[in-house]
Amino acid sequence: MHATAGDEIQVHGRTVGSAEQRGEILEVRGPDGAPPYLVRFADGHEALVYPGPDCEVQAHAD
Repeated sequence: MHATAGDEIQVHGRTVGSAEQRGEILEVRGPDGAPPYLVRFADGHEALVYPGPDCEVQAHAD
């Protein structure tokens, strides 16, 4: 997985009824765009994310 600051990460719910979460990648801490990513989610909380197979990164539109 590759990302840059400003990209959006989408975390799909893993179980039925689980809500999907979206957040903005604030900082990329791995080499060459690799995880982990510091993410600010829509509800305002920030977390260090090591994305799994249930995640997608969408490039920031310029």
